[in-house]
Amino acid sequence: MTTVIALALGAVIGVLLGLLGGGGSILAVPALVYVLGLGIQQAIPMSLIVVGTASAVGALPKIRVRQVQWRLAAIFALAGIPATFVGTAIGKHLPQPVLLIGFAVVMVVAGIRMLQDNKDTGTACKVGDSGINWRRCAPRSIPAGFLVGLLTGLFGVGGGFLIIPALVLMLGVEMPIAIGTSLVIIVANSAAGVISHLSAGSIDWSVTTAFVGTAVLGSLIAGHLGTKLDTRRLQHWFAYLVFAAAVYVLIDTVFIG
Repeated sequence: MTTVIALALGAVIGVLLGLLGGGGSILAVPALVYVLGLGIQQAIPMSLIVVGTASAVGALPKIRVRQVQWRLAAIFALAGIPATFVGTAIGKHLPQPVLLIGFAVVMVVAGIRMLQDNKDTGTACKVGDSGINWRRCAPRSIPAGFLVGLLTGLFGVGGGFLIIPALVLMLGVEMPIAIGTSLVIIVANSAAGVISHLSAGSIDWSVTTAFVGTAVLGSLIAGHLGTKLDTRRLQHWFAYLVFAAAVYVLIDTVFIG
């Protein structure tokens, strides 16, 4: 029964990653803890393996249609990977409820920003025929990448729910490019997160394998569909997903936990 549940949850998370470039990692840890009954220290590296693998596969359709900004992804990854280890170290000294409430607040803020009109987005990076103004883009991308990596280490997630707002709202990257670039960044951050959390708990490889299998399939299928869907709707779906996850985390932490 555990394997069947893992297969179903993996499919849902894979679809979310393929369509939205993030969000799956928000649900992966709660699913492993609350649905499958795993400990948080065991769930975190398992979640990052699932999310990182599904993101890698989900990025393939985006790469084929050239919806990945590789240099921008590299800047985020190079700034974010060291920050992931810093965040992991900090998280070990903070009470879990504090981390979860902070996590929910960040999600609410990100969701509100994602519902705003595109005319309010940043302009530091311009992906298109005119290329990117790297003199303006790089200095803003480095701190954004560091922040994403830091919070990835703190919360044990891939960071897509933060990467998308950073790319779209801070840097002015078009939504299709932001989704593909986000998936590539999630792969790098997830790999760093797995390494930084490995010493904290063991991995249930049977559950992880089942999770990965359907997550990869869902991400690949949804990735192809996502290239044909309206980007404005994708942005709104992402915001609603973030709100739902934030409400769940707050209720469980404040009223139940």
